[in-house]
Amino acid sequence: MEIKNNINLKDHLTMRLGGQAKYMVEINCKEDIKNAYQYAEDHGLKVFILGGGSNTLATDKGFDGLVMLMKIKGTEVIAEDEDSITFKIGAGEILDDIVKKSVEMHLTGIEAMSMIPGTIGAAPVQNVGAYGQDISQTFVSLEAYDTNTKSFVTLSKDDCQFSYRHSIFRGSAWGRYVIHHVTITLKKGNPTPPFYKQVQDTLTQDGITEYTPDIIRETVIKIRTHKLPDPEINPNCGSFFKNAIISKEKLASLQKDYPELKGFKVDEDHYKISTGWLIDKAGLKGHKLHQMKVHDRNALVLINDCATSYESLAEARDEIIQIVKDKFDITISQEVLEMS
Repeated sequence: MEIKNNINLKDHLTMRLGGQAKYMVEINCKEDIKNAYQYAEDHGLKVFILGGGSNTLATDKGFDGLVMLMKIKGTEVIAEDEDSITFKIGAGEILDDIVKKSVEMHLTGIEAMSMIPGTIGAAPVQNVGAYGQDISQTFVSLEAYDTNTKSFVTLSKDDCQFSYRHSIFRGSAWGRYVIHHVTITLKKGNPTPPFYKQVQDTLTQDGITEYTPDIIRETVIKIRTHKLPDPEINPNCGSFFKNAIISKEKLASLQKDYPELKGFKVDEDHYKISTGWLIDKAGLKGHKLHQMKVHDRNALVLINDCATSYESLAEARDEIIQIVKDKFDITISQEVLEMS
């Protein structure tokens, strides 16, 4: 385990902004986690766990502590029956690599999550998902280091308290656990409709009536390639804002003026609506502000156009939130995590 000093965070974050991490260490096995935390405790350092850097921001001040780069690899079949296969996966594995492998094995459950950047270990933190699938739907359990008890533990699906883009890891247990393995179960065979509307529309447009994991993956890749910028070319964090959750009454009120607005039921009293639609209707799609740009194909995405400081991003974010608030009386919120 090698601990390095003064590492530029922008080289590890897809938004390409941020100062330096005072210390950084690669985590290649679960014992590295325990040892790194002991080092941090001995030196009075706070800790941040970093995966692929696609859903994380750092300020210009950087991080005055120890950043752990999660690099634990490995995919192991731990159970199989005639209907499904259960995998135990190292937290440092790239999520899209796991999706690709599952499709090659003709398994269904995560194929609509194709091309989501980041690692599988980060997926439970905000219940990552797309196009009608999220990690909680296939999730069995995870293994983690509990920094409170200084022990390795296993958490069940119920323990994680998943909800829309949320879990205990973003709430009550923020900073407590370091996930090192995730266990998921995928079904054998083909996915069955109904599919997410945009996926189904694309399938219909392409004349596809046979639904296999591979076909759904190809369709999602086609959609995402058109809608989302490549972070290697245009630095971004993917979806920057969460989709908004509003009351049933608020949705009905909005639909009087905007009958095309779709609402997706969350519970009896709340509906999810597209924050990208709100930003678009506020006249911001493709708009440049504070050296950032709202993507012209997907208004949920903020692109680093030419910004060199986090301050520019923060100003752009806050202005977008305020403009949407002024127009719709809805306060949208950031999905991307920040080092602190």
